[in-house]
This record gives sequence, structure tokens and C-alpha cells, in this order.
Amino acid sequence: MNRRERQSTILDLVRERALSTQAEVASALRDTGFDVVQTTVSRDIADLGLVKVRAPSGRLVYASPGGTDSDRLRALGSAMRRYAITVEAAGSLVVVMTPSGYANALAQAMDEAGHPAIAGTIAGDNTIFVAARDGVLAGSLRDELAGYLLQGAA
Repeated sequence: MNRRERQSTILDLVRERALSTQAEVASALRDTGFDVVQTTVSRDIADLGLVKVRAPSGRLVYASPGGTDSDRLRALGSAMRRYAITVEAAGSLVVVMTPSGYANALAQAMDEAGHPAIAGTIAGDNTIFVAARDGVLAGSLRDELAGYLLQGAA
């Protein structure tokens, strides 16, 4: 079986099952008749651009990058909770602070989420400037992004 068939099967598997690790993906592929090793699965996951999203169970699972809007926004919320420390409005921008070294990962999650109010991001080492789209107030975007930090808090 060729790479295209294997990768198509991976996409089917992540739509059908909650797979969290490369080992789980490899095992599922073996169950469907593909003889694979973890390095092949790792390469396939990167080639397909799979992302991790939070499943209803709360577990992070692989998903297709072209998932639904709610999947992408859930992934953004998860990334905000994982990396963001503070969120504040500054003029027409929103400034998000992260621990040192995490700003790029969070900015990438923001960009990939395709949030309708975000025009783009610029990330440094621990700071992200988030540009709101025309007509979107930085304060309202700040409130929404800060709201992700509170989700799941008791």
C-alpha cells in the first residue's frame, strides 16, 4: 500500500476515533492492514498538518487541519490555556504574554484557528501582538481571548 492510501486512512481514522499519540495512530493503522513504524507515522502526521484539539472528554486528540470552525476555536482555546499568561488591549492591538519561548507556538495556533476577528499576529519570544480586523475593537477581542483562560476553571 502506498503513502497516499496510508495518509488517506490516517485522515479517516482521526475523524472516526480519538487518537492522542503517534503510537495510537500507528496501532490503528496496523489494525487496518498497514505495516508501519512510528517514524513513518510521525512523517505522515507532519505531512498532513494534523493538529491537536480538545475532545469533549477533555483529552487532546489529532484532528484534520481543515476541521470545523468550532474545532479550530477549541484548539485556540486550548492553546491559550496552555501558553498565555496575560491578555491586554493596547490601542488597536491585543498583547498576549507567554512564558519565554512560547509566543511563536501560540501565535501559530491563533493564525491556524482562522478566528474571524483576528487579521494576524506578530510573535517575539514571550509577546504576541494580535491585530484585530477592521471594525473589531481591541477591547472586545481581548475579552474573548482572556475568556479562554477561564474556561474549565472552577
